[in-house]
Amino acid sequence: MDEALLRSLTPVVLGILVRRGADFAAAEDAVQDALVEAVRAWPADPPRDAKGWLVTVAWRRFLDATRADAARRRREDLVDEEPAPGPAPEVDDTLQLYFLCAHPSLTPSSAVALTLRAVGGLTTRQIAQAYLVPEATMAQRISRAKRTVSGVRFNQPGDVATVLRVLYLVFNEGYSGDVDLAAEAIRLTRQLAAAIDHPEVAGLLALMLLHHARRAARTAPDGSLVPLAEQDRGRWDTTSIAEGVEILQAALARDRLGEFQAQAAIAALHADAPTAGETDWVQIVEWYDELARLTDSPVVRLNRAVAVGRADGPRAGLAALGALDDSLPRHAAVAAYLHERDGDLATAARLYAEAAQKAPNLAERDHLTRQAARLNARRRP
Repeated sequence: MDEALLRSLTPVVLGILVRRGADFAAAEDAVQDALVEAVRAWPADPPRDAKGWLVTVAWRRFLDATRADAARRRREDLVDEEPAPGPAPEVDDTLQLYFLCAHPSLTPSSAVALTLRAVGGLTTRQIAQAYLVPEATMAQRISRAKRTVSGVRFNQPGDVATVLRVLYLVFNEGYSGDVDLAAEAIRLTRQLAAAIDHPEVAGLLALMLLHHARRAARTAPDGSLVPLAEQDRGRWDTTSIAEGVEILQAALARDRLGEFQAQAAIAALHADAPTAGETDWVQIVEWYDELARLTDSPVVRLNRAVAVGRADGPRAGLAALGALDDSLPRHAAVAAYLHERDGDLATAARLYAEAAQKAPNLAERDHLTRQAARLNARRRP
């Protein structure tokens, strides 16, 4: 079973059903039913035209659900319009669906969650981790969003800011290695940048390119994580870095600073340093100050503490960290790093082990466990 193929076809099939008149919530349910049927049937009898098969099955499931709903008896007239099996038109509605999910009837947070689940292909758990909330809370939020838009005609696209937030979170989840969505997020952001002259769209595209340029160096041959300071910079994609910097410079020149431009500026400073030791940490702290002013995000302040620890010394970094809630994800990992730089290996080892227990994925857990073991080995006589 080609899971990557199913993931790539999901938004396409969803878009076709919406264009044919299905409301979004019913269309999403129908597409999910078709995917389940594909998982069951394709291994024994793979179709010649995967997309056409999914469109046909999903449309039939939508019509079946419509007929079963007494409040929507009027949709029974659509039965005669059921399309015959065959190739579906080559139309990419993915970006349009992102805008439609950002519907004015939804709050921005609900719109983002719904889009990530229905179009982005992320699980409820992945979305909850991105928003720093319990999985049950996020499941309720997504359910409420579906109920809100049930029966709504999607003829009022949402705002750019919400779409950018969704694309950013999709890219981050793909970049983490759990699912391969980073390239798709870049593709859609390029489409958006070509359609809209907006400095934050450009800033997001630059940020994605600068981060993606380092992807080949982020893991060792055995799959383990390689920290930024230890990465082989010769493996970074210099073409993507040059493009990202050029796009960022053009956006900053418009003097309409936003959070994605600020994040891209930090990434550009890392990319510009020939070695980790030559990184301009003072400028990075200044950009984190701007980013904190724009977002007031605790995660931004957590990352800023690392930068302060490099610019002004580990004790200054620990002082900045002390102002933050220690329940923040990766708080223990940052504290461990700063304590290690301050020479307190016992505390650092303990915190690395604590951080490993809370790691959101296996690769990060293994990396933190190795860090704890490394420091414990150094402490033994």
